[in-house]
Amino acid sequence: MIHSFRYSFSIMLLICALGASAQTVIPLWEKGAPGFESRRNEPEQAKDYWVKNIHNPSLTIYAPPAGTANGAAVVVCPGGGHRLLVYNSEGVAPAKFYNSLGITVFILKYRLGRDSASPYKIEVHARQDGYRAMRMVRSRAAEFGIDPNRIGLMGFSAGGELVDMIAFGGYEGDPKAADLIDRANSKPNFIVQVYPGPSYVPEHIAADAPPAFLVAANDDACCSLPLIQLLQRYREAKVPVEMHMYARGDHAFNMGTNRKLKSINHWPDRLADWLEDSHILQPEKDLKKVMH
Repeated sequence: MIHSFRYSFSIMLLICALGASAQTVIPLWEKGAPGFESRRNEPEQAKDYWVKNIHNPSLTIYAPPAGTANGAAVVVCPGGGHRLLVYNSEGVAPAKFYNSLGITVFILKYRLGRDSASPYKIEVHARQDGYRAMRMVRSRAAEFGIDPNRIGLMGFSAGGELVDMIAFGGYEGDPKAADLIDRANSKPNFIVQVYPGPSYVPEHIAADAPPAFLVAANDDACCSLPLIQLLQRYREAKVPVEMHMYARGDHAFNMGTNRKLKSINHWPDRLADWLEDSHILQPEKDLKKVMH
């Protein structure tokens, strides 16, 4: 159930502070990832558009301008083939887009199973990071000034595979966990899949799966079919879903600015429409109050 949401004065101060820095970084585990604590201080590698060598998975917070936050939030998972993270185009750019709509963003740096000499496995460690990220955001919702019932999960390419692993099962928290974060439910309230990778598309989804927005280009040899498969699963489960399959655009069109195609240039507008129509920008109960 979506609850009415009000900010306290202290939360508003936090939002202002986060907005001012725009790059507050929170490690998923204070002492490092379980079993790899000794590697948490190893520096990341970053150049041009990418980041890799991630041993201390984290969330980077991008808050909307002061006074514009509406309580919704999104955890963004950049792509990069699990070898690196396309951090600027598939992390920072979508964060700024969501911020313009009043949505608080948490960019996830997850461990990369195909990075050089990586000790990590995608289905184990990247998945663990995804669950932990969602649990952290929800368990600290009041601190972050967000509504725990309006937290989404967005993935690009390989990041979309992470979304598929997290969104459709295994998200229940452990009520007996010593770490309070691990007690929280990690199920997203909605998902946004942008040319998601082909692995980990579920065979079935439950009737209570999160509503989904799906987008890809038909000429994307890698990642248009996974979107069609996911659409079919949603149709079978009778769960709300919206898909935009563009004729051209290929792979990695990011937030649409790197293509000379009007349709691709404007795909984020369709996402903004969907977020509004789905009552994510403003809870339905609050909207009814305004209308009456």
